[in-house]
Order: sequence, then structure tokens, then C-alpha cells
Amino acid sequence: MKVIERKLFEAGISPIAGVDEAGRGACAGPLFVASVILKDPFDPVLAPIRDSKELTESVREKHFDLIHEHALAISVLEISVEEVDSRGVHAANLDGMRRAVQGLEIEPHYVLTDGYEIDGLGVPALAVWKGDQVVISISAASIIAKVSRDRAMRDLDLKYPGYGFARHKGYITSAHTTALHALGPCPDHRRTFSNISKLIDSPRLSTH
Repeated sequence: MKVIERKLFEAGISPIAGVDEAGRGACAGPLFVASVILKDPFDPVLAPIRDSKELTESVREKHFDLIHEHALAISVLEISVEEVDSRGVHAANLDGMRRAVQGLEIEPHYVLTDGYEIDGLGVPALAVWKGDQVVISISAASIIAKVSRDRAMRDLDLKYPGYGFARHKGYITSAHTTALHALGPCPDHRRTFSNISKLIDSPRLSTH
């Protein structure tokens, strides 16, 4: 799992930042991007760290605290629904990754990203296919981003009850679709996503 980081460390290249996002595919709520520099990616205490999608919500919360205890620097960026809609989710995601790295209190000597190359970092970087599964620094970033976003979606659930945001976190499920048809989109649904734009254009539904 740690081959890429190990080779970089053996070459004397550190610190290394991992970068990942949460919420890219959701049709509601903000996008979150996190960048993490771990003190020692090879510390045995970090062995349980995995891609956030492989972990339960309660385990992610525990690992969130563990990562904070063993990180040199963490940067978390929230990208609003308005920015996602105005720029497009891909452009907003890439720019968010760049800004998250730039927001670290310690400048990394190398950056590892999950899947996408990031221009304009000013330091060497490598996009790793399925990086959240094979690079522990990216896995850590995926957990930080996911937990941060889940907490925001639970808050959104209190603000807009009825959609089930606390359960599905803004992703499309049958329950979410049913709620959308009953209530119409709320201000925190992404207007540029096809399922939301179709509802907005429907004369039978009105938005909040």
C-alpha cells in the first residue's frame, strides 16, 4: 500500500502531501477537498487508515482524530454549491485541490493526488490511479474530506429537513429522489446536475 511513498522517502523526498476530495458525485451540498502531510506515513499506528469509502461512518470519525494526532499539517477546503455550479464540478475540484495544498502550513516537497493532475502547484506532483486505495497520505486526506463533508451535510439536514441529507449525504438514492419530487430542490442542490435541472424546469415543481 505504501510503495510510492516509501520510494519517495528512500530518495530523500519529504514532506509529502496527499490530496483528495469528497462530494464530487453528490447532487447536493458543498464539495470538500483535503490535503494532509503525515509525520510518518509508515507509523504502525496508521496501519488501519484506508480509503474512506471502505470504512463505516463511526470508524471514519475515529480515524479523523487519529490522523489529526499524527499529521504535520492539514488543510481542508469547502467549495460552495454556487462555485460548483458556476465553474463545473471538475474545474472546481481541481482548483480546490490546488488551494488545499497551498493552504498547508508546511510546504510539501512532493504532492500525491487521487487520480487527477494539478497544474500550478509549484512543487513536483504525481496523480495516482485509485490513489485513495494505495497511498496512505491520500487515504488520510480522503477521510479528512469525507468526515468534514458528512458533518456539513448533517448540519444541512437540520436546515432543510425532509430530504434525508444526514443519511445519504446529498448523493442520489431512491429516498432522495422521492423527496426531491415531493419537495422540489432546496438552495443547496446543485442546479447544473441533470436530475436537479430537470426538476427545476418542471412546471409541476417549485424550488424553495
